[in-house]
Amino acid sequence: MASAHDFSAKNLQGQDVSLGQFKGKYMLVVNVASKCGFTPQYTGLEKMYEELKSSVEVLGFPCNQFGAQEPGDENEIKNFCSLTYSVTFPMFAKVDVNGDNAHPFYKFLKGEKPGILGTEAIKWNFTKFLVDPQGQVIKRYAPTDTPEKIKNDLKALL
Repeated sequence: MASAHDFSAKNLQGQDVSLGQFKGKYMLVVNVASKCGFTPQYTGLEKMYEELKSSVEVLGFPCNQFGAQEPGDENEIKNFCSLTYSVTFPMFAKVDVNGDNAHPFYKFLKGEKPGILGTEAIKWNFTKFLVDPQGQVIKRYAPTDTPEKIKNDLKALL
């Protein structure tokens, strides 16, 4: 059976990062965007990461597939996240989350936890997937699910 730990992705600096390095921790995987109505969730995601980073990793995957709300390149994304929201959690290079060019990690996540009515497609930015310490996808959250709500769910698991 496949595990989230079997995948890798490029970070904002262009380096390959094995997701296997996060074994033993929960992972909250989020497709993010800089110009979205949900962008202020960066604040809550960073706060949750700072509070729970000994047992939880937040992984941000920029995506420009929804209303072209992530138009910048990796350097612009890095500067925006750092300067505007003081993001310190791992951020990855821009990916597609839907369609033929979807990143293999996102194909895995969607296949493991389809959305409403069994649809696998991600509907918008800030859709979140919770992965357990063994690499299994245990929950999918809607863009409207706040980091504060998710933090409460995580605290119940820890």
